[in-house]
Amino acid sequence: METRKLQKVGYSTHCVSLPRKWVKEWRLKQGDLILLTPEGNGSLRLTPKSFTDISLEDKECIIDSDLCDEPGMLMRLVIANYVIGRDSYKIISSNRISSNHLEEIRVTTRRLIGLSIIEESSNQVIIQCSIDPAKFNIQTLIRRLSIIALTMLDEAMQTLTTSDPSFAKDAIGRENEVDMIYRLTTRLLTSAQEDRSVAEKIGLKDPLRILGDVMVSKYLELVADQVEGIARRVLDIEKHTNNIKCEDINEILDLSKLASRILQDAIDCFFTEDMIKANTVLETKSVMDIEERRFSSTIPNSNAIVQGLAMMSEKGAGIAEVAFDRSLRLRNEVCRIPA
Repeated sequence: METRKLQKVGYSTHCVSLPRKWVKEWRLKQGDLILLTPEGNGSLRLTPKSFTDISLEDKECIIDSDLCDEPGMLMRLVIANYVIGRDSYKIISSNRISSNHLEEIRVTTRRLIGLSIIEESSNQVIIQCSIDPAKFNIQTLIRRLSIIALTMLDEAMQTLTTSDPSFAKDAIGRENEVDMIYRLTTRLLTSAQEDRSVAEKIGLKDPLRILGDVMVSKYLELVADQVEGIARRVLDIEKHTNNIKCEDINEILDLSKLASRILQDAIDCFFTEDMIKANTVLETKSVMDIEERRFSSTIPNSNAIVQGLAMMSEKGAGIAEVAFDRSLRLRNEVCRIPA
């Protein structure tokens, strides 16, 4: 780290000299433009204009489908380029794009918000992303992820109480929506990390919050995966409802309510940064641990359901930990910073 003295030039202009090594590394010369971006923590970020030009070029990529001979490789490349913020993908082949790859492309574009095929020929497909970050608020997207996950759990449990499999099937169908929103959220947060203007557009005033938002959105995506598994096991249980004791079902329902409360309270304190509530969530998670160890049933798949609820609670506790850590950035009487 270097220190430089602030110098006054003229009547109202102040300047600081730039490190010679940095100027040389970026091949800067007199007259080159440098972008100045004020950061929320009082720092000032300097970016050579040439770097922003490179970043714009990096928004495009070419994918050689002939080299994607492993199953799922092409799909994962499209998803990865989407997540890291690229806008245009040209998929090419030296001869002809195979029918399997074409189907893979079409299925993948349908699973990513804002992505569409704009040009297609026998040896080339061009995909364009039309997402405007200003139309999305990051808190709204994270809240949406939690609402879908909780709705899925409620629907799975309704199948247990009503013996109507349509509820659990609806829950399973919602998991694709969670994946779509999660990937959109990750794309926006990745772009916000690289471009302060994107952070402002999605309602992220403090870039230091990006890591926490990434962690919480991932926790919620994993919760939805767990609940999808729970719904599938509930469908298996539903086939044997005539041989199930009511008290066993009620015990699963009680644990489901506890897991749901942990996740809901964790999300609430994540947005409010309430240290006390976050601590309560973490303590409630220990209750869930005890109940999981105590649970015993002869119902097929019931133990797997309870394990899924426990893992769901674990992710809720992870969200509460993020909220607890964030709360330390606020002034409070419990943990003070000396003046």
